[in-house]
Amino acid sequence: MRGISEVTATPWLCALLLCAALIATPAHAVPDPSRDVLWTALQGCILAKKTLGRTFPCLAVDLGDKGYPGTAVLRAPGQPTHTVVMPTDNVVGLEAPELQGASGNTYWRATLAARSYVTDALKGRLPIEEVGMAVNSAGGRSQDQLHIHLDCIKPGVRAALQRYGHSVKGQWAPLPIALQGSRFFAMRISAGEAASFNPFAALAHLPGRQTSPRATSVAVISTSQHEPDKGFYVLAHRAPDSHAEKLLDHSCAAASKSATR
Repeated sequence: MRGISEVTATPWLCALLLCAALIATPAHAVPDPSRDVLWTALQGCILAKKTLGRTFPCLAVDLGDKGYPGTAVLRAPGQPTHTVVMPTDNVVGLEAPELQGASGNTYWRATLAARSYVTDALKGRLPIEEVGMAVNSAGGRSQDQLHIHLDCIKPGVRAALQRYGHSVKGQWAPLPIALQGSRFFAMRISAGEAASFNPFAALAHLPGRQTSPRATSVAVISTSQHEPDKGFYVLAHRAPDSHAEKLLDHSCAAASKSATR
């Protein structure tokens, strides 16, 4: 997040602070306590799951086991479709070294499955291929707990990918057009590769001069349902405040438009 988004940081913080006030588990220590609100709310979800078998304020909680890490799904307060997936373990962000291994794939697969929370909220008005996923850089987020955003894709982003997506191959290369004012690297993975893919590990292979992973953000967007080669576009942007979440539309304008036809 840049907050949980740049525009909605205040509602997020207010709602999550209310959740945090209801539990006794302290957050882990960080220099700026405001960046720890999401972690504190997550502890409420975990506590509710362990003691009551419920998940509030989360939509879902998987506590994991020794074989795989746990995950939780949380809806942004006041936003019917904006959803985030996060580890139940303390993972600071996409720069965390542990994401280069199996846990990165676990969180990715949990995110793919969680797209249904967006389509369900829209009562089937949006195909699952139109749900995008994004993680912001350290400078582009307000919370230091890994959280993967899910929501509708901005129509302009979809249109650009439909026009230029044929040039995106299986290796990182600059996308020939800017998306929302930023130049992204892009690669494509097939639908058959998706289950074993790790987007966090893929970032380690970005071309050009390597920068700190803290200054990188990533988005993953399905190919259009009308394209013959099904799969995903993986998009990465490097900048200190890189903010791939801006490719998502938290108003879901495209779904709203289809509902009025």
